[in-house]
Amino acid sequence: MCHYLNNNSREVKIIHVDMDQFFAAVEQRDNPELKGKPIAVGHDAERGVVSTASYEARRFGVHSAQSIQVAKRLCPHLIIVDPHFQRYKEVSAQLHEIFHDYTDLIEPISLDEAFLDVTENKKEIELGVDIAREIKQRIRETTELTASAGVSYCKFLAKIASDWRKPDGLTVIHPDRALDFIAQLKVEKIWGVGQKTAEKMHRMGIFTGLDLRTMSLTRLTQEFGKMGQVFYDFSRGIDNRPVISEWERKSVSCEQTFESDISENAAVTIHLYHTVLELVRRIEKNDFEGRTLTLKVKFLDFQQITRSITVDHILRTKDEILPLAKQLMHSVEFHSHPIRLLGLGVSNQKSSTAQEQQPWVELELEFEPWPEV
Repeated sequence: MCHYLNNNSREVKIIHVDMDQFFAAVEQRDNPELKGKPIAVGHDAERGVVSTASYEARRFGVHSAQSIQVAKRLCPHLIIVDPHFQRYKEVSAQLHEIFHDYTDLIEPISLDEAFLDVTENKKEIELGVDIAREIKQRIRETTELTASAGVSYCKFLAKIASDWRKPDGLTVIHPDRALDFIAQLKVEKIWGVGQKTAEKMHRMGIFTGLDLRTMSLTRLTQEFGKMGQVFYDFSRGIDNRPVISEWERKSVSCEQTFESDISENAAVTIHLYHTVLELVRRIEKNDFEGRTLTLKVKFLDFQQITRSITVDHILRTKDEILPLAKQLMHSVEFHSHPIRLLGLGVSNQKSSTAQEQQPWVELELEFEPWPEV
């Protein structure tokens, strides 16, 4: 049975708004010469990564998180545009001004997407689809950009719906049709199902939401741990997560991908030192308090490891963090295994044992330029 009633027995209406090719769209809007052309937002460097690709570029297989070099091979006439994060933040602020005209229950996911709970909205509009349509129109008029929106009774389905008819789409998944919709959904579309999880599900004979629904809770938790309960619920249209407007940061982290792999002690020490300085800057900027330091290392062959240490005091300064970072790095064999990426993060705002430590979570949803050394 679908859960779509709140405590007052009112049907919950949740909207997920997702801007279309956001960074690329802003660049094309601000530079008319780029309109209709395949562009990728990112730094054109040997280890550069695509932040966002325009739809013209996506036709060639270019996509976000892809190597810039791979993207250029797929699309030889690809135009690489450096990101302008301040501009994106300004547009994001405009979006939230629009959202607040309808509800204050807004949960930002990144600069370009958010969940809105419009069950009780400021304009007393009855249908969620009418609110979504109005928000899309206002975004177009205010920013000259398009957004896609999904409307349903829970975050899981609203998110899927917003991606269903991109770009400039509007999809509603009604509670009465939710189970049929989920039944034909490919498991890759379900939140929490990444490539490795999908491959494992396929080996189990799970390809659609309906296949997933036939699995017992016991089997799913045996195979996927805590996520087994999530998959079990999602396949039945159950998602009771509320829209949370007060977001609490769980960690602060930073990382750097190197132009050339490093394996010498001196190079590793220098880069670790500057990574600590950047981490301290972000801790101060976010006024964050954490006791667990996590080191993240990605090697030349893309193998990735993390090492963590928890102390009984708040980590704030270089003098507190650097010795711990060196201690963690000492346990990493990099002389015969060159390092491609190095990162540090602070988490765990409450004192805990090592068993309670959270896994590495990268919460920086935008790429920030690395400071010059």
